[in-house]
Amino acid sequence: MKKMNDDDFQELSPNPKKGLYNSEHVSAGIPIPKTQRVQLFSPDEWEEFTEEWASSLENSYHCVKRFAGAGDKGLDVVGFIKSNQFNDGWDNYQCKFYDKPLTPSNVWVEFGKIIYFTKFGSYTTPRKYYFVAPKQIGTRLGKLLSNASKLKKELKDNWEKYCQNSITSTAKIKLEGDLLTHLESFDFTIFDSVSLVQMIKQHVNTPFHTVRFGGGLGIRPEPEIPPENTVSMEQRYVRQLLNVYAQSIGNDQQSPDLSILDKDDNIRNNFLRQRERFYHAESLRSFSRDTLPLGVFEALQDDIFDGVVDTCEASHSCDMDRLNKTMSQAANVTADASPLSSVTRPRDKQGMCHQLVNDNRLNWSENDE
Repeated sequence: MKKMNDDDFQELSPNPKKGLYNSEHVSAGIPIPKTQRVQLFSPDEWEEFTEEWASSLENSYHCVKRFAGAGDKGLDVVGFIKSNQFNDGWDNYQCKFYDKPLTPSNVWVEFGKIIYFTKFGSYTTPRKYYFVAPKQIGTRLGKLLSNASKLKKELKDNWEKYCQNSITSTAKIKLEGDLLTHLESFDFTIFDSVSLVQMIKQHVNTPFHTVRFGGGLGIRPEPEIPPENTVSMEQRYVRQLLNVYAQSIGNDQQSPDLSILDKDDNIRNNFLRQRERFYHAESLRSFSRDTLPLGVFEALQDDIFDGVVDTCEASHSCDMDRLNKTMSQAANVTADASPLSSVTRPRDKQGMCHQLVNDNRLNWSENDE
């Protein structure tokens, strides 16, 4: 036997790709590609992800519904094309969780359910039927999906083993007679699959993507401030501000209107500043709704409320003093715990105070109107 010598060894020389190491890698490690991350999901995480992903399909359909529980008749995520009726066209997305790529034996029964329930009128034949799985589909199933005639033949060959006793729990479904005739005439080209790459591209268009995969929020659009002549007295924060201004200039009018702004340039400028803050907060609300799950903006509002309520409700020399001190306090409230922290500016936090006034959670004036 040949002895080991120095020529059989070499020095360790890790040679990472250029640019592999940066500040983000030091704090969070080398990022895992999204497709690989999905493949690491637990069953519960996969369920959550498919629910999130399904919401991205809503723009392509009249409506999208998830069927769950026993008796789903082979339906999973259904996209209804023209109405919420099967007769007006529909697509089915069968989401399966396995720790390996899908094989034909994993899904023969799903083919069987579609054949059986379309034959006996539970629903019409779907336009398309897609398989979706974290490990995606295996080579053999992929080849069958691209060869309709072979898929039909193999389903018939495997019916007794995988479908006969599994389509329903109440009967043995033999492939014979009218059911066999229906299978023979069935269009097997409707079956296909959705890749993880496609799922993730679609998931990007949901408000769940950033919190699921990270990567930071996108650029927030600049808010649009409506013209001054569109001010609405229907908004409580506007009426409350007018009460503050009336008190500040000694106007004893019970329900001041917008004409009070013409009496003093300082209060007009203050009003325009407060209104701008309000619409900055409104734009942040819209941005949150489009990019993050429901409730994120409201949680930030609650944080702002907790940070300013004591200041707002404290004793003040006048209502203008209450307004100014609350605005100053709001600007200094930290928003670090919020997913919106990177795009939240002081004027957003100040504007949220006006939203809270609209919601009757804060008051600028003791005069409610």
